[in-house]
Amino acid sequence: MKRIVLLLAVLAVAGCAHKATVIGISGSYSPEGVGLTTLNTNYSQAVSKAGGVPFIIPTVSSMEEADAILAVLDGIVFSGGEDLGPWLYGEEIYNETVFVDSVRDVSDVFLAQAALASHKPILAICRGEQLMNVVLGGTLYQDIPEQLADNVGHGGTTHKIGIEEGSILASLFGTDSLEVNSTHHQAVKDLAPGLKVTACSHDGIVEAYEGDNLTAVQFHPEKLVRAGSTQWLEFFKVFIKKARR
Repeated sequence: MKRIVLLLAVLAVAGCAHKATVIGISGSYSPEGVGLTTLNTNYSQAVSKAGGVPFIIPTVSSMEEADAILAVLDGIVFSGGEDLGPWLYGEEIYNETVFVDSVRDVSDVFLAQAALASHKPILAICRGEQLMNVVLGGTLYQDIPEQLADNVGHGGTTHKIGIEEGSILASLFGTDSLEVNSTHHQAVKDLAPGLKVTACSHDGIVEAYEGDNLTAVQFHPEKLVRAGSTQWLEFFKVFIKKARR
């Protein structure tokens, strides 16, 4: 709990300085040694370049901690990472390719529930997209190659997606096919109630969806910002602008 109190103090100071827009980013849990919270720097750099102040959120173990953190954030990014425990949507582990982290699962579910209750902007990326779908009542393909044999390839490659009119992605990129990176073997299966699909790959995999104060993508726009894409930087700026209101 002491680490959470310290984090909140730092966030409060950051938020007061020049009316900064403080964006929390969920981290992965590493059991090495005493346990570490880790995060690829692409996320924080994308948030910073877009005008936000990034803070990596340590794993939490209660709603009290999650609510306290969300209270001092202006928005939150749920990052990529490990597979989600299938028990979160009423299933058992499908096969040996599914690797879960129960510590992070517990933390991310608390943070997701707190974020939804706060009505603050949420950007969910890769695992984050899957997380928000599950928390809102959806399910996942646990292993795309096994459960959806006729797929375009999603593990460490690129492929095109089709974008729906009226979506955030359409406002930035139009509705023509857009090529994105793809490094996942799980994906949305049954979409949660209240969510709207805004992009799909040609095999039908949900690549993006939107909900109230929620934008979710299966691919990694933060990597594209790191590679120098000004269009994907604008994607993050749209999120930061929402959080600044």
